[in-house]
Amino acid sequence: MDRSELVKELTIDRGEAPNNGRLWVIVILAALLLAGAGLWAYNALSQEQVLTVTTTVARSAGGADASASVLDATGYVTARRIATVSAKTTGKVVEVLIEEGMRVEQGQVLARLDQAEVERDLSLSKARLNAAQLDLNETQVRLDLAERELKRQLELVERKLAAEQTLDSARADRDALVARLRSSRGQVEVARRQTEVIEQQLDNTVIRAPFSGVIIAKAAQPGEMISPISAGGGFTRTGIGTIVDMDSLEIQVDVSESYINRVQNDQPVEARLNAYPDWVIPARVIAVIPTADRSKATVKVRIAIESKDQRIVPDMGVRVAFLKDAEARPERKPLEGAVVDRAALVDGRDAVFLVAESAVEERAVVIADREDSTIRVTDGLRAGDRVVLNPPAELSSGDRVKIK
Repeated sequence: MDRSELVKELTIDRGEAPNNGRLWVIVILAALLLAGAGLWAYNALSQEQVLTVTTTVARSAGGADASASVLDATGYVTARRIATVSAKTTGKVVEVLIEEGMRVEQGQVLARLDQAEVERDLSLSKARLNAAQLDLNETQVRLDLAERELKRQLELVERKLAAEQTLDSARADRDALVARLRSSRGQVEVARRQTEVIEQQLDNTVIRAPFSGVIIAKAAQPGEMISPISAGGGFTRTGIGTIVDMDSLEIQVDVSESYINRVQNDQPVEARLNAYPDWVIPARVIAVIPTADRSKATVKVRIAIESKDQRIVPDMGVRVAFLKDAEARPERKPLEGAVVDRAALVDGRDAVFLVAESAVEERAVVIADREDSTIRVTDGLRAGDRVVLNPPAELSSGDRVKIK
């Protein structure tokens, strides 16, 4: 073959070369994914699955000593001073300044009625009073003139310069003006009293609290008609709202007449509201109402609440225990700390595992009381803490856990 032909057959392969950089990126991403999956699997397998329990507030023990209580009964909280506040006159409500739960003071404005008509009557009455006063002033001036005229006529008659008839006429004019002055004074007094009546009517359009207390019901809205007399099923309201004097709250219970001999005036009592069964309220018998309910064979007993508290509201159900005497009332002090299940202790030691953000921390505790299934902790835990129940033997501080 000719050399020139051999040279022509020499060629260079210009195919695409492999991209080594892209290949390395793919390899690194795959390695990272495998490492993440392995770490997740390790964490999932290494987390201990545990049961947890939440600590609660320590509360005092239950009711009165069985030996101290001579009788138990149920009743309700009632108020001795409760009133539905209304207006003294019929009118349209233009403003209501109360809401349920609001505390008001005696004399505080609760609502206002429309005053336009009463204000017009008051303006007219004041005008009449002013006119009567002007008439009184005019009569007084004329009477002064008549007195002077009578005096001149007396002097003239004494000097024989005037007839007796002229003197009699001057005296009659003076007496007539005296009578008219009295009448004018009476008219002024009538007008003044009439003005006071209308001013009282104007004041009656402002409804005020008869005593200090708490609003428990709001019965009227602006624009409604209100009247102190029932409208017989119409749309007229009979009250603005209901107010209760919380300082007058007491307990009333019905005691079977078979056991009423166990109740005496001024007898110590322990009361428990159905809403707060762990709260012992000291109380005392006010009086045993001297009459019985024939249909229920019970006698009503009034009990004074010796500890005032905003949690006590009217119509709450209550259970009471009548005690033998004042010395029989057991001394109770509020407990401190938190209560937790006894199974939360670590291997019988005074320590628990506290759960925080999926990890546990061993916490030493100070135990005050030990019951059959619970313990009361005064130091190391607070109410609301979550602790591990029946902690595994291999569990230690810093371990991550999964709550079952």
